[in-house]
Amino acid sequence: MYSKSISLIAALLATTASATTEPAPIGKRCTGTISSLADVAAAIQCTTININSFTVDAGKTFLLNLAAGTTVNVLGDVTFGVSNWAGPLFQIAYVCPLLNTRLRYTDIDSVLTRIVVEATSTVEDWFAEAGHSDIVNGNGHTFNGQGPSYWDGLGGTGTTKPKFLRITATGTFTNLKVLNSPINTFSVGTDGPLTISKITIDDSLGDEPNSNSAGKAAGHNTDGFDVGSHNLLITDCVVMNQDDCLAVNKGTNITFQNNKCSGGHGISIGSISSDAVVNGVYIIGNTVTDSDNGLRIKTKADATGATVSGIYYTGNTVSTIHKYGVLIDQSYPSTLGTPGTGVLVSDVQFISGNTVSVDSSATRVAVNCGSGSCQGTWNWAGLKASGGKTGTINYSGIINYPSVTATSTTSKTTTTTTKTSSTTSKTTTTTSSSKSTTTTTKTTTTTASTSTGTVAAYGQCGGIGY
Repeated sequence: MYSKSISLIAALLATTASATTEPAPIGKRCTGTISSLADVAAAIQCTTININSFTVDAGKTFLLNLAAGTTVNVLGDVTFGVSNWAGPLFQIAYVCPLLNTRLRYTDIDSVLTRIVVEATSTVEDWFAEAGHSDIVNGNGHTFNGQGPSYWDGLGGTGTTKPKFLRITATGTFTNLKVLNSPINTFSVGTDGPLTISKITIDDSLGDEPNSNSAGKAAGHNTDGFDVGSHNLLITDCVVMNQDDCLAVNKGTNITFQNNKCSGGHGISIGSISSDAVVNGVYIIGNTVTDSDNGLRIKTKADATGATVSGIYYTGNTVSTIHKYGVLIDQSYPSTLGTPGTGVLVSDVQFISGNTVSVDSSATRVAVNCGSGSCQGTWNWAGLKASGGKTGTINYSGIINYPSVTATSTTSKTTTTTTKTSSTTSKTTTTTSSSKSTTTTTKTTTTTASTSTGTVAAYGQCGGIGY
């Protein structure tokens, strides 16, 4: 622990050659205005930033490294120039308070103590103390990624396309329209708390073929929210796309609530890779329509050392589903192939009020677990599925779902009365700038993973990286 801390201090000293006797302020009480990328460096010194309408240079990231407590107001539409590169087109991050403070050399002992004090202290605790919380308000304006200039029906396997928005900050991000994502829209990697609300992702133009897509839908892999985060709330958003509306790849304490998804692959946990941990995901009050899948958990067949636990579904409405209403599959990227056993899946509960309706050619529910890798009792009393075909369910730990018996591997076509499970209220506390929300879920004791306290990807702090 001490050797790692000393290495960190050495790195900090390398960045503080001009050390002074007084620490620099984290952010100035001024207003910065951005009308081109050339304005960004000056504007991010202020705690109020106004973004006017402009076009971002092709092949460049519009990067905002925000000081603590910054408010960003989008006051006009922003268009992103076209170039075949990996992106992201836009990134919101924040300056680490320690790295943004000039240290007196006599302070080194106290800084070292701060880093190593009590092994139980986490990065989240540290940044909560710093009071870091930013507000980004889109004010209903549009970020235009010019997807049609990239789309070829191949997504990530075709020409190189930039990911759109990456968020590694805390606070709130609200009221923005995101139009025509070249490929993945939001990549979210933060320790939180972070609330994303009232976002409209409109990639519906990608449903149609274009001259480069050989008759297929031109948009592909246009995920709505790709998540690797702790303490995240996504609420009141609309996603029209050609891939997952939500994809939780790792993280804890994630709530996806009152969102509308259409045209894509539904709400997903995964795909889960090796060593990933997902715990405490609340899927509440969402609507999924006209999509390939409704509610899905997908783990990679070759993944090892990973866990998925505490997945709770309440009050979701799923309709006009073309392939699978509910799919839990451990053979990804295959569908219902040979399942792997390296991802342990437990505590998957349909609490109450989940209705799933699928097309006549689709499958209502299918579960494909590896031997011994699905664990515990899953109470599915709160799931009602109709239409289409019955599917294969090879896990006997599912109870109170009408078409499942404890000993069968293939679901029966019987009809029973759905049992109502007892529920209690769970209060989810979001950021200081957003109100607490109360949702109905089952009270279940789970053990959330503890942050390792590592510095996030891309040189920012406080995130688990994505």
